[in-house]
Amino acid sequence: MKRFIDKELFDWKDIKFRRPLLLRGARQVGKTYSVRHLGKQFVSFIEINLESQPAARIIFEKDLDIQRIVRDLSLFTGEPIIPGQTLLFIDEIQAVPQAITSLRYFYENIPDLHVIAAGSLLDFAVENVGIPVGRVESLYVYPMSFLEFLLATENDILVQEILSHRVEELISEPVHNKIFSILGEYLAIGGMPGVVECWRETKDPSRCFALHHSLIDTYRQDFSKYAKKFQIKYVDAIFTNIPQQMGKKFRYSGIDGNYRKRELAPALDLLITAGIAHKVTHSSGNGIPLGANINPECYKIIFLDVALSQAVLGLDLEAWFLNPMQQFVNKGELVESFVGQEMLAYANVHAKKQLFYWQRNVPSSSAEVDYLIQKGEKIIPVEVKSGSGKTLRSLHLFLKDRPNSLFGIRFSTQNYSRHESIESFPLYAVAAIFKAKDLFLFS
Repeated sequence: MKRFIDKELFDWKDIKFRRPLLLRGARQVGKTYSVRHLGKQFVSFIEINLESQPAARIIFEKDLDIQRIVRDLSLFTGEPIIPGQTLLFIDEIQAVPQAITSLRYFYENIPDLHVIAAGSLLDFAVENVGIPVGRVESLYVYPMSFLEFLLATENDILVQEILSHRVEELISEPVHNKIFSILGEYLAIGGMPGVVECWRETKDPSRCFALHHSLIDTYRQDFSKYAKKFQIKYVDAIFTNIPQQMGKKFRYSGIDGNYRKRELAPALDLLITAGIAHKVTHSSGNGIPLGANINPECYKIIFLDVALSQAVLGLDLEAWFLNPMQQFVNKGELVESFVGQEMLAYANVHAKKQLFYWQRNVPSSSAEVDYLIQKGEKIIPVEVKSGSGKTLRSLHLFLKDRPNSLFGIRFSTQNYSRHESIESFPLYAVAAIFKAKDLFLFS
């Protein structure tokens, strides 16, 4: 399956001043799959998993003599490691934090050797040992986007249409309805690569839904790997509650049980570090960068994947296949979360993406804009409407008070249009505003 990250990896392979690469992201988002795909471009591909091959750990634990490490890895695998010909992949590198430190010496002493490392809980180790500044680079990997889902289901021509369609022109109604029908499938199947592959091969929703619950169990089993024993119940409470508070300001008081914020807040931080949850932080939107004008105590939370969030809630996902347009109307909070997930997927993969929203709390005149986007020197407000989205009062209020914001964007079930200061896109066209076209220009 074609992924955005593939282009980044292929580009990295050929650049002259290349550094060892860390792939970062939650478990099961496709990091290992993409590295193995890249490995086919090399004379040899060597994969070491420091979690499933504990005997290899001592190679990194002994010392940081990089020549010895390479020699021992070669002897351990029975394969020669040749700079310029071999791709060395160290998976689950967080199992030996010193292995992360060793990446610096790969860069300094054997710069021609292609080295990639990844790990499902890598960011916890990074917090402890850090990343050698200027010696290692990171790429962030997320679940498959809707465009990647279209490619995986052999709808390449629709991808081309979405990326090239102009907002001023209506799209043919039959095509519009067809894409929304497939988007309904995506909301049910989600973007976890293993589930998408199951859907592509079997077209059996029940098998895909079973995989959702298997993934949820896997994430829960991971709690004990990064949370202290007394924290696990708090992490589980947050994990279960996040989908219930989609689209709302997150409140610890909304979690059932006799819990206190001081117990739950660290648990939420753990889930964010694990890549399972993402904050959408309140920003005043008065200037750039957006992160300089935030209220850190005011935020919403979106789950890793829209289909998994519904599985946690125990929702009937089959309705997305039977009447998708009605589902879009009825599930506004989920649709808002989907747009956030899309924004993460199309963001610059070299930096961890932050999401922002705007809210005004004035007696008898509250207003909220779902997302804020920074484009160069401009701030663009984004409204997500699950139905037709005709009322855009909050969007107009935001624009009225900020002359530096020249226009706003609406995502809804409506067709493309532009009226005065509002550009309207169908929900399936989030990629269009992030200029995602270049992500697909590779073979």
